[in-house]
This record gives sequence, C-alpha cells and structure tokens, in this order.
Amino acid sequence: MTEALHRDYQIGEEIGSGRFGIVYRCTSSSSGEQFAVKSINKALLVDPVDRDCIDTEAKLTHLASSSSSSHSGSHTVRLHGVYEDSSFLHLVLDLCDGSDLFDHLSRHAPLPEPEAASIMTSVIEAISSCHKNGVAHRDIKPDNILFDGQGGLRLADFGSAGWFGGGGNSTTMMSGLVGTAHYVAPEVVRGEEYGEKVDIWSAGVVLYVMLGGGLPFEGGSAVEVFEAVMRGNLRFPTRIFGWVSPEAKDLMRRMMSKDVSRRLSAEQALRHPWITSGGGAR
Repeated sequence: MTEALHRDYQIGEEIGSGRFGIVYRCTSSSSGEQFAVKSINKALLVDPVDRDCIDTEAKLTHLASSSSSSHSGSHTVRLHGVYEDSSFLHLVLDLCDGSDLFDHLSRHAPLPEPEAASIMTSVIEAISSCHKNGVAHRDIKPDNILFDGQGGLRLADFGSAGWFGGGGNSTTMMSGLVGTAHYVAPEVVRGEEYGEKVDIWSAGVVLYVMLGGGLPFEGGSAVEVFEAVMRGNLRFPTRIFGWVSPEAKDLMRRMMSKDVSRRLSAEQALRHPWITSGGGAR
C-alpha cells in the first residue's frame, strides 16, 4: 500500500473481498474515525471494460453522494480519499460494518410491508441522490445495499455506474450490458441505449424480493433469465402475495413497467402512496 495511505490511516483487518480486490477496516491517524479502504489490484483488470469501470468508480462514487440534499445523500457510501501506486488503487469509503440486505433477506424474507417500505424509501432516496448528480448506479441489488451499523442503509459499489448528465434529465444515453441478470432492466438486455430509469426497474425487483421472498423473473440459465426479463410478465401469485396490499403491487408494477416512459422516476416513486404511508404503517 502507498506510503501516503499508511501515513493517513492505520490499516486493520480484512472485512470483505471481491473480484478485483480486498476491503480493510482502517482508522484515521488524525481523527481516530473508522473507515473502509477498498484496495483494487490493477493486475486483475485484464478486460478493458473492467479497467474503464474502475477508472470511473472513484469519480462516480463521489458524485453520487454530492447531492445538495444531505438527507438523500446520506444513503450512499461516501468517498473520503483516493490513493494510487503502480499496483493498486485504494478508495477510502464510509465504513458499513453491519450486514447487507441480501443477508437480511436470506434470514427474514418476506418482510412486513412497513419494514420493506422503510428500506425501499432509503434505497429510492439514494437513487434520487445519484440521479440528481447525473449518475446511474446500474447494479441495484440486495448485495449492494448495506446496513451501516447505526440503523441506516447505504447504497454501495459504484463499479458499474454510468454517467448520463445532470439535473435529473438524461442528456447522454448509456449503453452496454451492465448489471446482474435477475435485476437488470429489459432495455439493457435488448442492447438498446437507455437512461437512468434502469435503476428504478432494479429497485422494483428488490421490492418484489422483500415482499415475496423470491424473484419475479427466473430461469435455469442467464439466457432464460434474460428472456423472462424481456417478456416482463410480472405476476403476483396469490399463495405468495395474497397478504400484500394493492398499493404495494401498484408501486411494483409502476417501477417495473416495460414502457420506460410510463416507469416512475425516483422522485415519483418517493411520492407514491405506499411509500408516503410507510407501507401502511400505523
């Protein structure tokens, strides 16, 4: 690791790993505050697409959490420093030492509507913060939604993120098959150019998993999953969704609309009655 990183932070134990590197706990030498440092091994970036993603990750992570609304921005993992040497790129990030939503759902799904609404509100606020700054996350899934250990949620891992412009209006369309098969929007699978609403589709799939305990589009292979996604035949089996409110189902239909022009934006989703009522919480 770079001399500057060791000067500024005390590096602790490994707390996670991924395709390209390892995440460590670290402590600021000046303040004593704890962070995470994601150390990316450049030697593993053989594919030019992977190199491009890593090159832009730091920039887009910073942009995504730079909203003028500190509340919505607080739901994205923030970047605190970048260090680089010949072998590694090191990103100092917020420490989220709780579990992630995938682990939570593995133990507790399906969730009660008020709990699902609370989680989804934070997720959509994070997406809204990203979109206001011209960033599409492009890989919204439970694994990338982290509990920060203080009762909050953070949207993490901007390695697949794309830049589309600012002000909430797509000024530059994006392209490329990016994301995770079960959560990716149909326009991405079809190979079309697309806008930031791909994140809303993915968040809709997350909501479906929270309330139903399973995925809306499945198959025995990635190809079959993509075919199911492109059909977009959204069903709510009574044996699974019989207890789920009509308002929750309406929100999912609007988030997973194949017609992008009819799909909700992040701001529209935040104003949906199911969200504003806290999933009918009393």
